[in-house]
Amino acid sequence: MDQNFPLLAAIPFAQDQAVDQMLEYVARTLVSEGYRVAGFIQYSQEIAGRCCGAVDVEDIAAGKRIQIMQPLGRQAKGCRLDPQAMAAVTARALAMLEEGPDILILNRFGKGESEGKGLRAAFEAASLAGVPVLTSVKETYLEPWRGFAGGMSSDLAPDPDAVLRWCREAIAAEAIKAV
Repeated sequence: MDQNFPLLAAIPFAQDQAVDQMLEYVARTLVSEGYRVAGFIQYSQEIAGRCCGAVDVEDIAAGKRIQIMQPLGRQAKGCRLDPQAMAAVTARALAMLEEGPDILILNRFGKGESEGKGLRAAFEAASLAGVPVLTSVKETYLEPWRGFAGGMSSDLAPDPDAVLRWCREAIAAEAIKAV
């Protein structure tokens, strides 16, 4: 096993490309195989009469969902991430790392993370702890992601088998380093 195996991986995606279902499938498959999977999966739902739909993230291990968007009303041109909800999600992600997971799956590296906010602290803590991280990155944020990752990340095709293969290899690579 390559001792320099990148422990960060991103699935680049275009607007409206469905990566959330694939991340959920990957997470559930790894859990069923006995891996300790931590992190969050995103779920979106359109709601009539609102400027945006509901966006929840689900704690993979606990199954608890947290609403992360705040509706700004019918006339709003867009919705905003709820900073209190994101602080709670980030705190939970950091606590998950204390439990020693095999892998951390974070639904997105996006605008907030690009600006040093959002789940950025969880990405950083996982990297420092040697925990493999799988995420998705909208094409718009690929440059900031690559700047954050500093050449230490793999880009993965949106193919469940390829993503699962990377996850298993990353977990195995980190297990070898820990011995």
